[in-house]
Amino acid sequence: CEDCGKSLIGECRLHGPLIRAKDRVIPSRARLTLPHYLTLRVLELRAGNQQILGVFAKKVIQKRTQFGPYVGQLSTKLTCYDESRLVLQVLKDGGKYFLDTPNEDCGNWMMFVRLARNQEEQTLVAYQHCGEVYFTTVKPIEPHTELKVWYAADYAKFMEASAVFIKEESDVSPLTPVAKEPVDPWICSSCGSTFATFALLESHQCIHKDRV
Repeated sequence: CEDCGKSLIGECRLHGPLIRAKDRVIPSRARLTLPHYLTLRVLELRAGNQQILGVFAKKVIQKRTQFGPYVGQLSTKLTCYDESRLVLQVLKDGGKYFLDTPNEDCGNWMMFVRLARNQEEQTLVAYQHCGEVYFTTVKPIEPHTELKVWYAADYAKFMEASAVFIKEESDVSPLTPVAKEPVDPWICSSCGSTFATFALLESHQCIHKDRV
């Protein structure tokens, strides 16, 4: 204590505790890359203070607006899986790799975009180009609307997932219709867990091998 000139363990009983000044919180890399006309909203708060975030438009975003490329670490397996986000893979030097984002400093804002559960809420399509993944708007996005993404048709085949198509305008030739029957899930032979894509099952099985 500089006031009484004593070296103490803990607080000074005479002069009390020090006034602690905290460092300013620095946003993560992913949050800093967010375009100015987009915003993050907390949709849910889970155990351990884990925030479930969504990306929302602050102004009208035109159709055919491209975002990307998606930033992530190339990995042969996912270190962190979130069922509300798309699993993304790319071809690099003849190999197939996951775009892994174990934390917010390993990716950009696109890691916060949640997957679309149906055709109506889909606003973005994900596709691979020159070894990178991009998101492009498939319809105008109104203010306060959440950006949600699903695979493009060819990329869905690459990811071995079902395709969700946006209705085409009348002056554009329609895409091949998708079968209404649901796609059979991929099942883990070790624990019986089911997964929507083979990529998820593959990553899950890698975790089994690590535990063994």
